[in-house]
Amino acid sequence: MPATERPAAEPRTPTRSSETSTHFGLAVLALAMGGFAIGTTEFVTMGLLPQIADGVDVSIPTSGHVISAYALGVVVGAPLLAFFGARLPRRALLVSLMVAFAIGNGLSALASNYELLTAARFLSGLPHGAYFGVASLVAAQLAAPGRKGRAVALVMLGLSIANVIGVPAATWMGQNLGWRSAYVAVSVLGVVTISMILASVPSIPADPGASGRRELAAFSRVQVWLTLLAGAVGFGGMFAVYSYISPTITEVGELRESAVPIFLLMFGLGMTFGTWLAGELADWSVFGSLLGSALGMGVVLLLFAAVTPYGWWALPFAFAISAISSVLVVNLQLRLMEVAGDAQTLGAAMNHASLNVANALGAWLGGLVIAAGWGYRSPALVGVALSVAGFVVLVVSLVLHRREGHVEALPQS
Repeated sequence: MPATERPAAEPRTPTRSSETSTHFGLAVLALAMGGFAIGTTEFVTMGLLPQIADGVDVSIPTSGHVISAYALGVVVGAPLLAFFGARLPRRALLVSLMVAFAIGNGLSALASNYELLTAARFLSGLPHGAYFGVASLVAAQLAAPGRKGRAVALVMLGLSIANVIGVPAATWMGQNLGWRSAYVAVSVLGVVTISMILASVPSIPADPGASGRRELAAFSRVQVWLTLLAGAVGFGGMFAVYSYISPTITEVGELRESAVPIFLLMFGLGMTFGTWLAGELADWSVFGSLLGSALGMGVVLLLFAAVTPYGWWALPFAFAISAISSVLVVNLQLRLMEVAGDAQTLGAAMNHASLNVANALGAWLGGLVIAAGWGYRSPALVGVALSVAGFVVLVVSLVLHRREGHVEALPQS
């Protein structure tokens, strides 16, 4: 009798697995849609900088501070919302973050002057880091054993695809329908994400042992600070170039304004490729990937500065810059999730905070050298210096890591 019962039970397993896989795929798609919306609003401002500057009656370097305001919102929002949201049910927290995101972008579209736009972009950035942190944790929790890393990568892929589709499309829309239309579109994407999360993501309670105090314990770890610093400095070079890509290719490269979406598309393709490549390289060595990408970034930024006057010849270097930066981003995320220990929410969120410090730093330093009269090629040279500084921080982290008795960090474990 037992022998006849076992075969009857076995066929149910594939059905259950297939159903779980379907639910997981829909949930990750909903989470990735939020990443798509966030990636679109983060990067579209850079492609519309001349239009925004004209719209609020400021210079292009001054309008670059709008980018910095969004980035600072991410930096402030990531630890703050991770602290207060650690014990909240995760689906409800995700929905709340997307509601705030949609409202912030709606206010950006309605802003009547530079000061109001800057404040609205700051508010839009507040949910950014916390959303990616919580979405990564939810995806990892829903994933099958041994596939958590891939699940997190799929959520991050929404950010990359935004730069292939969302940013070029929103930039074209902003150029032809007015820059405000881009923020309206992003706000709509936020509403779509809310409906998808409610429909596809199961209700997941917060970690019962989570608390704001436990999350803050991550800041007592030296390796957490070094990882954050490496991202904040080393990734700044990419934003120093990307923030002023529109005037760079039109004034230095002497290309038409219609070339801007093409360059943004190339950045997006590079990010998508780099996100995939980062997963492959992480299996080889997380630290090796971080060190190699930091050095590679410096070299490519230097070459970009050299070829920018030749117009379309700068296009493949735009691809290379974004691809290498994505390798850096993903491996920093893996490293930070490992060294944060029990502070899961804060650890997952703070990577995006550090990257947006890089966003603010790169845009600010790029604006300074342009305003000083050094031209639109100078931000790339600032990026070279930032890449070298990030490499030095990573070397210090590696030395301390080995002194602690570790050979290599494998986040998959």
